[in-house]
Amino acid sequence: MPVFNALVETGTYINKSYMIVPHHPTVGEYGRMHTSSFPNPVLQEGTLFVKAGNKMLQDMFATTDVTAFVANTQAYTSVSKGFTINVHNPNMSDQQVVEQSIDLLNRYDIKYFRMHLQTSGNEGRYLTYTAVDKPYYRNIWGAGSPYMKHIEIADQLLGQLIEDLKRTGKWESTLLIVTSDQGQSEGGWHPIIDEDSGITPMVFVGPTIAINRQLPYFEHTDLTPTIAALMRIDQPNRDGGAGVFMKDVLASQEATHEHPQYIRTINRQINEYNALRSKLILAAEKDFYYSSLISYLENELLTPEPFYHQDRFTEWYRAGTTKHLIGVNAQLLQRMKQELSKVGVD
Repeated sequence: MPVFNALVETGTYINKSYMIVPHHPTVGEYGRMHTSSFPNPVLQEGTLFVKAGNKMLQDMFATTDVTAFVANTQAYTSVSKGFTINVHNPNMSDQQVVEQSIDLLNRYDIKYFRMHLQTSGNEGRYLTYTAVDKPYYRNIWGAGSPYMKHIEIADQLLGQLIEDLKRTGKWESTLLIVTSDQGQSEGGWHPIIDEDSGITPMVFVGPTIAINRQLPYFEHTDLTPTIAALMRIDQPNRDGGAGVFMKDVLASQEATHEHPQYIRTINRQINEYNALRSKLILAAEKDFYYSSLISYLENELLTPEPFYHQDRFTEWYRAGTTKHLIGVNAQLLQRMKQELSKVGVD
C-alpha cells in the first residue's frame, strides 16, 4: 500500500486503533436502531453508550454546511442520517465511489465527507465460506486473495483522491483521516473471538497534524471527539462512555497521553465471558445448579448489575461510566471462575 505508507510518513499514524467487538444484531432494540455493526454508531457518536437520542458527528455542523457520505452498500444508512448528501448504492464499484466523491468535492464546498469502500470487506467475508479449493480459502493472505487485490485497489484509489485534492488546491487545507470501520481476521471477516476483528490502522494528515509521529494506542470512540476539536465544533456526546480529544495528533503537542485502553479491555472481557459461559453450560450437564447460575447472572439475582456483554449493548449506558462497566464485568468474571473451580474447570 504505497499511498497509505507515504501518508504515514507525512502524518500521525496509529498501527492499532481499537474498536468495540464487531457484532451484527438484527433483532431487538439495536436491530431496530441500526443497520450496521457496533463500531459504526460508536464511531459516529463518539461513545460506547449507544442509545436512542444520541447525536452523531454530522449533526454538529451548521445547517448551512454541506456534508456528504458516499458508500457502495446500504449497511450504513442508519449512521448516515443528518448528512446533506447521501449515496448508498451497493451496485457501485469502489472506483465509482471515489469518482462520485471527487465529483461532489469539485461541485460543492463540503465541510465533512465520509467515504466508505466496501468491496474489500465483502471479499474478506466471502472467502470464509466460498472457494474451498483456493489457497485463500479462510486465509486473506493466500495466493491470489481477492481481499488483498481490493485492498491494493483501494490504496490506488486513495492516491487518485489525493491527486485531485492537490490539483484543485484543497490539499493543504484538508484534514484527511484514513481508517476502517472494522478489523479483519486472517481467516476472513471479523469473528468476535479474534482480537484482529477489532483492530485497524489509522492515519491523520493535514494542517496542525504532527508529521511522522506514531501513537501506541487509539480507540474509535476518540475519533469523533478528535475530529470535532480539530474542526472547532462540539462533540456530539459527552456521557460516561464518550471518548476524548487525542491531542497527541497535534504538532504543537508532545505525544504523552497514556490511554486507559478501555475498549481493548472490554473486548477481552466479552471473549472471556463467552468462554466461561460455555463452560458453565457444559458443567450444567452434570449439575443443574450451573444452569441456574447462568440465569442468576443474567437476571441480576446475585449482583446488582449484569455482565455487560454484546447482547446487552443498548444497556451499557446504565453503567454510568466505562470504568464502572469494566469493574462490574471483572467482578462477574471472577465469580464465574470461582464457581467453575468447584468442579475442577479452569
